[in-house]
Amino acid sequence: MMTTTSLAARYQVISDGQLLRAVLRQDEIAWRELIRRFRGLIYRCITKVLCKYESVLSNEDVNEIFSEVCFNLLRDDMKKLRAYDPARGSKLGSWIGLISINTAYDHLRVTARQPVLDRIEGTVDREDATPSPLDQLLDKERWSRLTGLASEFSPKDQRFMELYFGRGMAPTEVARVMNISVKTVYSKKNKIRNRLVALSRASARPEALAA
Repeated sequence: MMTTTSLAARYQVISDGQLLRAVLRQDEIAWRELIRRFRGLIYRCITKVLCKYESVLSNEDVNEIFSEVCFNLLRDDMKKLRAYDPARGSKLGSWIGLISINTAYDHLRVTARQPVLDRIEGTVDREDATPSPLDQLLDKERWSRLTGLASEFSPKDQRFMELYFGRGMAPTEVARVMNISVKTVYSKKNKIRNRLVALSRASARPEALAA
């Protein structure tokens, strides 16, 4: 039986296609290798989109979008990764790069920078630019699952989830209701998202890996 270290080393030298198949089997070590392999590409795609907004964005925004990309790759049973079709001639990296770029544009829209974004040539048009990737996940049929994942969160964090993700309230409104700053709202949103990603991965982990 291969050890975790030897398996990780093996995944570092296999092809992208082989790695993707392992990821889709919910192999956690393969997922870590996928992120390691494409981390630089994801960050380059994000910064390419955000470079025109350096005056209003920060490294925190870049890191938050990276988290959103990871969430997008994992959500809906890795639907976006399963949609990748090598027969169309594109590389896996190109597919992940496209997801990263779209996620970055979504982030700009959600953070109320739409007037600036509208002046960019080539921006992808959407019928409804309001929901973020996480908002799309938090539809009615999935809300119960996420609240289940958050069952051990503090009452304050559960209340935040209800207001921000469940009701879709604006950051300023959440800040007013919870008597916190808008900056804290964005920080808490990112921390809760990261915790949900980790809990979602853990709940989907095969028993052999969990042991």
